[in-house]
Amino acid sequence: MKRPDGPNLEEGSVLLDAKGLRAMAHPVRVQLVGLLRKYGPSTATRLAERLGVNSGTASYHLRQLGAAGFVEEDAERGNARERWWCSVHQMTELNDRELADREPEATLAFLQSVATTHTLRTQQTLNELQTMPRAWRNTFDMSDWALRLTPEEAVALRQELRAVISRYRRDTPEAAASAPEGAERVGIITQILPELDAPAATSLPSSPHGEGEGPTS
Repeated sequence: MKRPDGPNLEEGSVLLDAKGLRAMAHPVRVQLVGLLRKYGPSTATRLAERLGVNSGTASYHLRQLGAAGFVEEDAERGNARERWWCSVHQMTELNDRELADREPEATLAFLQSVATTHTLRTQQTLNELQTMPRAWRNTFDMSDWALRLTPEEAVALRQELRAVISRYRRDTPEAAASAPEGAERVGIITQILPELDAPAATSLPSSPHGEGEGPTS
């Protein structure tokens, strides 16, 4: 893995190399790292309860993640009976296109694991939506738009979206300590999905907003 050292990497991010990519090509490992980043240090037993797996499975995957440098033992909390783990980074990035070409199976497995985790996160929010305070219910959005872009325009769109998100407060322990009252963690999931088999529209859509466009709630 590589530490962030370029303008396109966020502070606290890790850029996947071949070893890291193969280590993260498993849905349980993606979820374990995500839980440690979201909730902070924890034990294999507690993480296993959250994921609905046995503690032995969680322990095995934590050790594999530790060997790959994604997690490490929290010596301040651990003891002879119980090992605590913490995340080493706050974000994981896969920006090496050549690596994706060299490791197609591991890349696909990793991306499928991420997609599974995103689906679970979305479903969890939906399950909790009706019990959220109204102010937070009103922030929820799940939208999609259909655009017709060139590859260059799609890349520009991704960069612009990232620039907008970067203007807002990151959820880090330091930011949480100084955040204004009422600030809570908010997850932003962006997806740009090429649909190369979609034909060009032959007529204007009946809706002024376009089919499938806009929030669903």
